[in-house]
Amino acid sequence: MPLLTLDNGDLAFGHVALLDKAVLQIDGGERLALIGRNGSGKSSLLRILADEAVLDDGMVWREPGLQVAYVPQEPQFAPEGRVFDAVATGLGDTSRLLVEYHDAAVRVAHDTSGDALVLLEELQHRLDDCDGWRLNSRVEQMLTRLQLDGEARLGTLSGGGVKRVALARALVNEPDLLLLDEPTNHLDLDGILWLEELISGFAGAVMVITHDRAFLDRVATRIVELDRGKLASFPGRYADYQLRKERMLADESVHNAKFDRFLAQEEVWIRKGVEARRTRNEGRVLRLEQLRRERAARRERAGRVGMQVARADESGKLVAELEHIDKRFADKTIVRDFSCRILRGDKIGVIGPNGAGKTTLLKLILGQLTTDAGMVRLGSKLEIAYFDQFRSQLDPEASIADVISPGSDFVEINGQKKHVIGYLGDFLFAPERARSPVKSLSGGERNRLLLARLFARPANVLVLDEPTNDLDIETLELLENLLQDFAGTLFLVSHDRRFLDNVVTQTIAAEAGGAWREYVGGYDDWLRQRPRPESSLPVPLAATPQQTHMQAPAAKLKTKLSFKEAKELQDLPDRIGVLEAEQTSLHKRLEDPAVYRDAPDEARRLRLRTSALAAEIEAAMTRWETLEARIA
Repeated sequence: MPLLTLDNGDLAFGHVALLDKAVLQIDGGERLALIGRNGSGKSSLLRILADEAVLDDGMVWREPGLQVAYVPQEPQFAPEGRVFDAVATGLGDTSRLLVEYHDAAVRVAHDTSGDALVLLEELQHRLDDCDGWRLNSRVEQMLTRLQLDGEARLGTLSGGGVKRVALARALVNEPDLLLLDEPTNHLDLDGILWLEELISGFAGAVMVITHDRAFLDRVATRIVELDRGKLASFPGRYADYQLRKERMLADESVHNAKFDRFLAQEEVWIRKGVEARRTRNEGRVLRLEQLRRERAARRERAGRVGMQVARADESGKLVAELEHIDKRFADKTIVRDFSCRILRGDKIGVIGPNGAGKTTLLKLILGQLTTDAGMVRLGSKLEIAYFDQFRSQLDPEASIADVISPGSDFVEINGQKKHVIGYLGDFLFAPERARSPVKSLSGGERNRLLLARLFARPANVLVLDEPTNDLDIETLELLENLLQDFAGTLFLVSHDRRFLDNVVTQTIAAEAGGAWREYVGGYDDWLRQRPRPESSLPVPLAATPQQTHMQAPAAKLKTKLSFKEAKELQDLPDRIGVLEAEQTSLHKRLEDPAVYRDAPDEARRLRLRTSALAAEIEAAMTRWETLEARIA
């Protein structure tokens, strides 16, 4: 039996029909990926399925009692709010009582006066009456599972941290259907891998809007495309979808050509019929009128983005040379003893977790930041164009045309003048929108506009900081082709693994303690080359104490470590096993609702210890990898 069905759904904004008699069915346990062009209505459809928006016509049927959780593309939280409170709101009406009890428990820890204890006891009784302990336990377990500090203020979290809070709020009520709008935005590579594992282990059905093809292939069992108001389903992986979609478009093109040819013949007949009106077939006239209506109602597939980079003069052969550079901010080391040599034509991917300093490293390479130590030598004739992931170069009040060519109606691309309206058309902006303000654009449209602005300026060095966020898959693939053919030098910061693999020729990756290392190839090549066991790649770590027992002694025979290091390497598996056993024990204790009812301070201490254990295990694994790397 289906969880949810959409029947003949219609939705329009202005004259554009986002949904046109759309039909969809979601069954239990399915993992659907919703794809389509930017602006096609995917987010609107998700909001309708989440019951946060309504159709103009048609019906949405939900299984009685269906629990639906929705995570929007940009979750909104009050900056001064606590993480615990935000996650607890996912439980509905009981959340207010949980928040009051949580506040009272914190207050009692500092104030043991009678009033504070009386309030805490009263709240305990109220929680007893509404099964609140079980719900409180769920919140605490979710905080532990997603590695969140319940006392942290939301305004202090990174974009990835806010996304984790939104996911925790959605999951805490154990929904039957989870709706995710671009969940990989703002997550780093480890966060994306973690999310893949989370979705794979989720018991209910999932529908996710994503343009990350590697993520899509990992999590989706069915692809649903929204194209010109219609929903079409494609079982299997993205590659299977591409083949079937190509055949469908070819068949559609043949059908439309036959239809147009037949309509043209009938138009010729009707004009000739004027000369012999009494012999005209009235049934044929009615059919022609129907053909005209069908042709007027047909929605043509939107055009393709037409990208080209304005070429600058060739730079010198050497673009940049770095020798033993260091950079620190306060007590944090961003770059430590890094050296590399970058030549004209190199396409370099920069990868690392959020906060590792990818943007700082790029600014050091390009001479926009001074080093604390070491030397940076830049090449000659560098013309740099920079794509900012935060789109800070876009004035929200400026018109779209003024962003591309302020004060002029023309842009010059590779020696040819082009009207700004025509140039915007290459990036799928309709002429009537040229004078619209930037603030009226969606996230994907802003990214397209920023690319249009970037490519209108002559450059031989492109710096793209997260250019793939919010771009649809078709535009991503066109951008890939453009960058592959770009004759200059490219620096690319991205968490899109497929995009990195298809574009870059070498990778600079962040390692522990501000270290950076250069590798040949893209993301998959980095995975194979880096000095880290494959078993530790997923999130959470998949290495077991037994595996490390088997590997460490073999490593010991390969090279000579100091006696102390060899002993440390031999002891690390046992140490990790002890830490993991303690972690498992604490998790079991935290699953008991009585802990939160009878000893809230103890529950808080246990959660803090589990977070500390996760860090200790990670540090031990990192040390083990470091010793293994020296052997390798």
